[in-house]
Amino acid sequence: MIKYGFLCKLHAIFPTNIYNVINSYLHHRHFFIRYREAYSTLHPVSSGVPQGSVLGLFLYLIYTADLPTTPNTITANFADDTAVLATNADPVIAAHKLQTALTDIQHWFTKWRLKANELKSSHVTFKLKRFSCPPVQLNGTSLRQPEVVKYPGMQLNRRFTWRKQITSKRRHLDLQLRKLYWIIGRKSQLSLENKLLLYKAILKPIWAYGIQLWGTASNSNIDILEGFQAKVLRIITGAPRYEPNAMIHRDILVSTFKHAARTYSITYRSTLVNNPNKLAPSLVRGHSYPRRLKRKHPQEVQTSFLLVSSVPQQIYPVLSDCTLIGDTSLDISPACHCHPRHHCC
Repeated sequence: MIKYGFLCKLHAIFPTNIYNVINSYLHHRHFFIRYREAYSTLHPVSSGVPQGSVLGLFLYLIYTADLPTTPNTITANFADDTAVLATNADPVIAAHKLQTALTDIQHWFTKWRLKANELKSSHVTFKLKRFSCPPVQLNGTSLRQPEVVKYPGMQLNRRFTWRKQITSKRRHLDLQLRKLYWIIGRKSQLSLENKLLLYKAILKPIWAYGIQLWGTASNSNIDILEGFQAKVLRIITGAPRYEPNAMIHRDILVSTFKHAARTYSITYRSTLVNNPNKLAPSLVRGHSYPRRLKRKHPQEVQTSFLLVSSVPQQIYPVLSDCTLIGDTSLDISPACHCHPRHHCC
């Protein structure tokens, strides 16, 4: 960002004392380049903010707060990533709406001396049919039209099947499982409670990220991650092959994948509804957008996975002083209240 243009915006927003503090923070800064043991000379920083600083993101949001929008498009910002969405049954009209928004944004960039990287920008058409919208341009360059785009940390394919997102998560989970196998595997002496803690702290956040959105995927895609969780829980507990997955989940008090997706969705919706930001509740209100892709909406995740009742069964507490030795006995000693699959040390 150009320093003086930014200071002009700050002067119109903040009082003089805060303005002077930020002004001194941005001025008289220098940088140098290090290559191995060699160092360059110092050079003044004429624009921008320090990379990785606490105030860097906050200052960037202030600078781009007046990014232009149009009534026919939706603009979404996440840090320095910007997405513009145009919807219409006619692809030509949709492309025209999008091009109008991009033209306004390009004029704003020129005014404030910013430059968008058109090589890293993408244009994707979310549609079941094979044809795409006419190309749009940014800085005089036609944007590429890939089948899958990333935003932010999510892989969105043009048909919104979430297949790429889920398979990518599965590969990442398999890689992390191989790294953790020595400590949560069958031969590990770690207690069951601590193994479950590692699973919930390291592996579960990987597949739980963005589940409020990709939880609308088909059952065949969701079963890919459901199978991973069942595999990990069998490794952790040392359960035999003939023991049903539902029994393992019930015994160690771990919810199924579909139940977790439903819980995450309900919690996320409640957070938005009760958020003090007045714009947050609008994200969960019903919209009149046409269901052109014949896909479930994120709001429907709460009702998509209904809990299936099962035969009541005793739930045994998980004690930290138990060591897993395999399924050697199904009896519980009168003096021991551990899980039947465990034996006291």
